[in-house]
Amino acid sequence: MSAFPSPDNQLTRSVATFICGTEAAALPSDVVALGKKSILDGLGLALSGSVARSGDYVRRHLADLNLSAGPATVIGSNLKVAPRFAAFANGVGIHADDYDDTQLAVAKDRVYGLLTHPTAPALPAALAMGETTGASGRQVMLAYHLGVEVECKIAEAIDPRHYQTGFHSTATCGTFAAASASAKLMGLDLETTLRALSIAGSQSAGLRENFGTMTKPFHAGRSSESGVAAAQFASYGWTATDKILEAPRGFFRAAGGGYDETAILGKLGAPWTFAEPGISIKPHPSGSLTHPGMTEMLRLIREHDIKAQDVERVRIGTNQNMPNALIHHRPTNELQAKFSMEFCMAILLLEGKAGLHEFTDEVVMRPDVQAMIEKVDFVVDDDAERAGYDKMTTIIDITLKDGRKISGRADFGKGSPANPMSYDEVADKFRECATYAGLSRDKADSVVAMVRDLEELPTVERLLALLSR
Repeated sequence: MSAFPSPDNQLTRSVATFICGTEAAALPSDVVALGKKSILDGLGLALSGSVARSGDYVRRHLADLNLSAGPATVIGSNLKVAPRFAAFANGVGIHADDYDDTQLAVAKDRVYGLLTHPTAPALPAALAMGETTGASGRQVMLAYHLGVEVECKIAEAIDPRHYQTGFHSTATCGTFAAASASAKLMGLDLETTLRALSIAGSQSAGLRENFGTMTKPFHAGRSSESGVAAAQFASYGWTATDKILEAPRGFFRAAGGGYDETAILGKLGAPWTFAEPGISIKPHPSGSLTHPGMTEMLRLIREHDIKAQDVERVRIGTNQNMPNALIHHRPTNELQAKFSMEFCMAILLLEGKAGLHEFTDEVVMRPDVQAMIEKVDFVVDDDAERAGYDKMTTIIDITLKDGRKISGRADFGKGSPANPMSYDEVADKFRECATYAGLSRDKADSVVAMVRDLEELPTVERLLALLSR
């Protein structure tokens, strides 16, 4: 990687050209199908997130703003507000349970956690601006894909220092996703889209020290809101630089210290990130770095009929970057538990499952859960380290009280491209989230059917109406 590529490469202009020049016909059929799974997943998570405590606070904030009625739906409520605030609310909702999809890495130095949760910033902006402009399902789908692609390629290109020293890439790179999707739906020309990206770059923010608190989903909501606002301000004529990404004082150097221009120049849509290396959908509402281990632990429990009362000790070994994100070793609430490898292993041993109902404060603080957490050692393992940071290699060693040892290893979890969830499996997850939020089965089934044929919808108004209270 060159820390200081040429500032004359017109990188930001190439991104804006991609946004303005790409039409729905350019989306390969496999990318469309993969995107529909993530869109359905995001809608379900916006529903379940609406009944989280953070959802109550978001609606209180919207009330405190004394907003007049707007055109954009806040999912899981009866509110319609200005598009930027709908994007904020729905972005918080999608990320509230840390149950949303995850970008995969290409290069071996691209730590999984360095990359993004692509749907949380991109989809709320596309929905809010699509509803506002009366866009068709096909247009909203295209805007969503453009946002995800820009976000993911920016995250792939920036130096790993960006994440390792504390930036939350979903928040920082996600702002560009929301600006891209909004600019496309607003029909902004090339120069105006350039300025939208630059305004978005000056709003990129979010620090990983807030993982395990409500401020992590706040990052996703604010990045989506900021991207919408950036496109709107650009449309007014607001001025900004035309090289926010590549300039010596621009995003890549200020936020990362450098970037790999070969990871983004000429790579947008070539291939689409959804196709290669792919986007992973979560089967559990916890940090994605826990999922290979959780998938393997479930397999071991079922194959060997492991009972919690028979467990003496558990050793979980990973590369050094995974503990850098899974920072809560003795969690005391549900948000910390999402970033605790120890809790995730403990709850599977005790309950054999880890869904929305297991990630609650009450469950986390149960005496048997806390006692099992104490039996789990989360360490850096040399073999996992050698596997490379583009994998989430997790090595499990379970010692039973009778002296037996059971071991397993996984690089990828269920829901990854290596072990994907089908549309029907994602639909089951959507229904779980919908039921959790109190949506009727009939409405949930209608949403599943509509997203399957999203490109046929004349507008997204009926879809969003089904997701309202």
